[in-house]
Amino acid sequence: MYARRRGGACAIAIGLSACVAGGRAAAQPAPQLTIDAAVREAVDHNLTLAAERLSVSVADARIVTAGLRPNPVVTVSAMLPDATVFGNSVSPREQVAHVDVPIERGGKREFRVDVARAAKSVAELQLLNTMRTLVLDVQSACVDLVQARQNLALARESLDAFNALVQVNTERVRAGDLAPVELSRSRLAALQFQNDVRQQQARLTVAQSRLRTLLGRAPGAPVDVVDELRRTTEPVDREAVRRTALAHRPDLEALRRDQARSSAELRLQEAVGTIDVTLSGEAHHQFQPAPVPAGGFLYGAFVSAPLPFFNRNQGEIARARIEERQAAARTTAYEAQVRSEVDAAYEAYTAARDVVATIEDQMLQRARDVRSATEYSYRRGEASFVEFLDAVRAFNDTMQSYTAARADFARSLYTLDASAGGSGVQP
Repeated sequence: MYARRRGGACAIAIGLSACVAGGRAAAQPAPQLTIDAAVREAVDHNLTLAAERLSVSVADARIVTAGLRPNPVVTVSAMLPDATVFGNSVSPREQVAHVDVPIERGGKREFRVDVARAAKSVAELQLLNTMRTLVLDVQSACVDLVQARQNLALARESLDAFNALVQVNTERVRAGDLAPVELSRSRLAALQFQNDVRQQQARLTVAQSRLRTLLGRAPGAPVDVVDELRRTTEPVDREAVRRTALAHRPDLEALRRDQARSSAELRLQEAVGTIDVTLSGEAHHQFQPAPVPAGGFLYGAFVSAPLPFFNRNQGEIARARIEERQAAARTTAYEAQVRSEVDAAYEAYTAARDVVATIEDQMLQRARDVRSATEYSYRRGEASFVEFLDAVRAFNDTMQSYTAARADFARSLYTLDASAGGSGVQP
């Protein structure tokens, strides 16, 4: 009896080992993308970023419009008296040409160009900020995909091992070496791991779908990431990251440029309050064919300007002043928000770093040792199936926690880069 039990235990050990090796081999995907390659593809093909790029072209068109001068106005008319009146030599025929040339005063054209150029710089910085957030989204999506794939591989490894265990226990029950209840327990555990595989597969599919959208690929196109989760042992200086963020964050710089644009807008509205002058010239050609042919020209020059009794653009000037103060307040508030984002990213980084270190130093080896010892005891018949199952689940939980901690650590590093304003890619 003891020999049969030992032979069955050896078969269990062989089956578990074979399934672990097979599970690891099956978990290796075909190499397709690294995280850096995914970022470059997203910058080239992401639909949101492509739409944001057009805002710079729109700003260029507004600069052209702002630099245009007003067109002159030409009026040509002819006055033809009634034939009866003309026959009595009362009034000659007359042809008139009138030209109006508006003259803008106060530097309106120059200020319009300044406002348009400032708006273009804001659009360029907003494009950079969209790229910065896109890079962070792609990096996070790649980390999610790597994490989901590793969790799926772990779940499949456990499922394959317990499927093999079910087969071995089935033979042991037939041989009378194992109680039927132990077979039922192993089958139940295999079903639980099968559900875990399905859940992990769903998470992997969701991660692939999110990354596919960010990359601008067609629905259903294959996508995978073969890259290690990022980590570093170099310490991070919070103050240095904060200074870099305040100096180089494109969203913060866009608010500063918008503040400069609001100042230019105020100067433009003050210039609009300056009256414009219209210079006009006119030529009259009069002629009379009968009874005595005669004709000649009459020339005139005119200057016209509105009288600013009521409208001196007071409302728009007041609005521009308020918007200038509002832009300054928004910039100050956003600087505080950037500092808060850097602090939050740094705290997430330190927490993730400490969790990874704790798991690696104190938990991984212990979980492996407990699983190995319990497996050895189960092979010898000294431990129950429930104890062996608990040890396997504890090991899986530890490995999933380790994968999650490494993923959080990688995300925290990418978030620190993004909070400092770096996307790593130029438009």
